[in-house]
Amino acid sequence: MKNSILNICFWFVVLSVKAQHVQKYIEEAVENNPEIQSLELRYQIADEKVNEAAWIPNTEISAGYFVSEPETRVGAQRARIGVKQMLPWFGTITARENYATSMADSEYVEIVIAKRKLALSVSRSYYELFLIRSKQGILEQNIQLLQTYERLALTSVQVGKASAVDVLRLQIRQNELQQQIKILEEAFISERAAFNILRNREENSAVEIVALLEIPNEDFDIDTEKLALNPELLKYDKLYESVVKSELLNQRESAPAIGFGIDYLPVSERTDMDLDDNGKDILMPMVSVSVPIFNHRYKSISKQNELRKQEIEFQKNSRLNVLESAFAKAISERNQARIAYNIQSKNVAQAKDAEQILIANYETGTIDFNDVLDIQELQLKFELNQIASIQQYYLQSAIINYLID
Repeated sequence: MKNSILNICFWFVVLSVKAQHVQKYIEEAVENNPEIQSLELRYQIADEKVNEAAWIPNTEISAGYFVSEPETRVGAQRARIGVKQMLPWFGTITARENYATSMADSEYVEIVIAKRKLALSVSRSYYELFLIRSKQGILEQNIQLLQTYERLALTSVQVGKASAVDVLRLQIRQNELQQQIKILEEAFISERAAFNILRNREENSAVEIVALLEIPNEDFDIDTEKLALNPELLKYDKLYESVVKSELLNQRESAPAIGFGIDYLPVSERTDMDLDDNGKDILMPMVSVSVPIFNHRYKSISKQNELRKQEIEFQKNSRLNVLESAFAKAISERNQARIAYNIQSKNVAQAKDAEQILIANYETGTIDFNDVLDIQELQLKFELNQIASIQQYYLQSAIINYLID
């Protein structure tokens, strides 16, 4: 069972070579995460309970001394020493071990779920860091572009083809972009701290962010049937199985228990006559049966188990609905990201064409710096939207892999 769960663990599909950067952080986070370490210890405890399940009732040893010695034909009884051992009904210990094993399996699934959720959180944070850094790079490129336009404007002012207001507008726009860069830097510091906490590292630890991500030409294949193998659903299967095992154990415990024992009674010799077996000690083997005549407790447990199985089925169906909804949403948003990326790519290309036209017009002395700012703002908007589409594509792909991989 354990190997089958491992096969559906949290391995994310790598969409490009550069996306492998996030995988090393996922592995590091899984290795260092205290929550997962806690769950692993809890699983070890549950697994150890399998050994605990092989118990039998304590051996009863009794001893008594006759203050007034009862007389028998062969002598007076001086004391009584007894040993008794109760044994559960056949198959009870095995049923108890099976129940403990099923509970341990449930704990193991919790580890798998925690690892997958952590991997998704790391991916989400990583792609957010990528988005912030990419936006900063785009803003810096646009500042350099505006600086080029500023130099053109200064030259035009000198020859009387532009006003100082045009220069000031270009400088104000640069200041606005510088402000956005600084704001993004604060956002990066905050997100980096959250990312490093997931890795159980110092908040200001360095994080290597890939410089470029590209949307692949084709999406990876999606097997929707794998959604049923999501550990969040398998958890309910394991819980259901544990209830079944619990009921089998309840049936065994409602059966009689058998006891075996032996009593030893030392006998004093009679001095008033000579008899066969005079003073012979008594050895008495015994068998006992413990019968649960009043078994309302076991009937109640059986009813509770039946209700519990129905509850688990409803919980599983409810969770399946949630996962199916999340899956459909992730597919849709990933498709939207691809559409947006393609459109923004065209827009960026056309904005650059417009930029080249403006540069060409400058040579003829007809450049309009209001058009320059308009084109610059459009180009910046398109480039920011384009990088946001890339980030969204990879994020939704990570969610899809969480659900079906």
